[in-house]
Amino acid sequence: MNDKELMVDYLNAVYQNCRTGVQSLEDIMIKVDDPKFKKELALIQDDYIVLANECELLAKSEKIEQIKDNNWFEKSRLWASVNMSTMMDKSNRKIAELLLLGTFMGIITCIKDENDHKGVSKEIDELLAKLKKLERDSIDKLIPYLDE
Repeated sequence: MNDKELMVDYLNAVYQNCRTGVQSLEDIMIKVDDPKFKKELALIQDDYIVLANECELLAKSEKIEQIKDNNWFEKSRLWASVNMSTMMDKSNRKIAELLLLGTFMGIITCIKDENDHKGVSKEIDELLAKLKKLERDSIDKLIPYLDE
């Protein structure tokens, strides 16, 4: 891959990770009855949306047209997973558990993407660092709901 292709690949990886967070929260928030928990999830989702927008702006500034959201298969798989996992249990505890598992997967993906794209782009490294921080902060916000 040439430098531009590596940059596109890296930016897409970060963008898709953000979009997975947005979609996961969108799919799961309709299952949440607790207004306080729902508000917390909406704030986390807003942070993912802001970061996804930053990825889009960087793509535009770098004249990258290939930035793309997750494909329909990934979106469908995520939606089905959320619905199957909450079919019998829609408690805050179960939802927090699901979101924590997804968040940990997001962090793992970040670490792998960072290692796979060393030296490709400082700007994307900064976006990835923001994403990792957002996900770590989300973990701190979600863990208390496991006690419920």
